[in-house]
Amino acid sequence: MEIEYLKVLELNPYNFGHPDLKNKSVSLAEIEDLELLYNNGKPFPKALKELLFLAGEYCYILDYGIFNSQQEMQDFVRELLDEDNLSIERPFFVIDVYNAGDQFLYVYLDEGNNPAVYEGFHYFEINFNGYSHLTSTSLQKFIESQIGAVKQGGNPF
Repeated sequence: MEIEYLKVLELNPYNFGHPDLKNKSVSLAEIEDLELLYNNGKPFPKALKELLFLAGEYCYILDYGIFNSQQEMQDFVRELLDEDNLSIERPFFVIDVYNAGDQFLYVYLDEGNNPAVYEGFHYFEINFNGYSHLTSTSLQKFIESQIGAVKQGGNPF
């Protein structure tokens, strides 16, 4: 796969100072399976496909390593939202779950090839849209800022 948006992630596959923490990809076949499950078989945005291709199994700047698969993470968030009678009406894909599972980052799958990143909170019992906000104007900018934080010695979480 040719990388167009996430070149910085492609060029920085290791956590700085921790060469044993290397991004791990998922296969194109697995990405296609995820597209079937979460986007009605339509292709994911290009930047999301690149993220999964470069670091879909493990990513040192995102906290989904606690799940056995991307599907497990997607189902986890959807189940929590369902338990709280909350929903996201547009097609979406979770890219990170943190704070003991209370918060998550996601992209809408209908926002073009380099979608914005949103943060959601599943535990509020009021209209979900009031508890979701824009985190970054694009997945590319978000990933680049996380890598920049790690390069400066910060914690991306």
